[in-house]
Amino acid sequence: MPNIIKPVSHFTKFESFELGTQLIDLALKYKSNPALDQQKGKGKRIGCIFLNPSLRTRVSTQLAALNLGLEPIVLNMDKEGWALEMNEGAIMNKGTVEHIKDAAAVLGSYFDILAIRAFPSLTNREEDINDFVFNQFVKYSGKPVISLESAIRHPLQSLADQITIQEQTKGEKKPKIVLTWAPHIKAIPHAVANSFAEWTLGMNHDLTITHPEGYELDEQFTRGAKIEYNLKTALENADFVYVKNWSSFNDYGKILQTDPNWMLTESHLKNAPNAKVMHCLPVRRNVELSDEILDGHRSLVQEQAKNRIFAAQAAISFLLDQ
Repeated sequence: MPNIIKPVSHFTKFESFELGTQLIDLALKYKSNPALDQQKGKGKRIGCIFLNPSLRTRVSTQLAALNLGLEPIVLNMDKEGWALEMNEGAIMNKGTVEHIKDAAAVLGSYFDILAIRAFPSLTNREEDINDFVFNQFVKYSGKPVISLESAIRHPLQSLADQITIQEQTKGEKKPKIVLTWAPHIKAIPHAVANSFAEWTLGMNHDLTITHPEGYELDEQFTRGAKIEYNLKTALENADFVYVKNWSSFNDYGKILQTDPNWMLTESHLKNAPNAKVMHCLPVRRNVELSDEILDGHRSLVQEQAKNRIFAAQAAISFLLDQ
């Protein structure tokens, strides 16, 4: 008897193995035929609301919507909209001009689906853990919401990552997957690392996470993963190595060190001859990853970026069916 997937009104996180499998399969169908459902969203609009910068997420989501017949409209809320007040009961006699409950309700009346990008502050851990800003849009818009990256998750990126892994393995083996911290010049959010761990473990893969001490991620995302502080040990016989920087979670938003020895190079992979290397982009070349890796035969970064279109297409299509 087939598993029954319960209706999901939003696409903001990993929900279940069954839904993850369905979305990966649907995305691969769209990749082989992007126009498969080009009439599905006819007469509908998706509002892509950005409070933070974007390249792949912005363009891939628009392309995905067009493949399904939806009209995508993009608003850079941080530059083109009014300064938003997020707090309930606020006396708005300072810098904010419009309350989120008014703005989100208007956007909900204009669009059939909303897609929101809202980064963390990296200063208020409790607020970020609760995805406060992102969830204000969910609360007040009254429409299905897709996360284009929030304070703690980036599900479209992680779905694209799982599509890429599925293409490479074809389900023939259970790969050794390693998520490794890399140095960076500034404090970076946890969303991509959190989400990659959540989806990788949720899809029943083995996951090793390696980083210097002090860079432990929130345990709600990493429970079930092996934590290894020795980079060389972690990388041995790896099939996939996902490279990503993140700031400290326990000492919230802080850079504890930027040891250049954690930048992934070919020499790190001498005991992982078949390892493929992944990164969500943008990447600081020769800081997080060396040119030889990014431009070499191991790199999957361009394939991941391409798969962002079909991940978004699968997520939008799924919500249209609900």
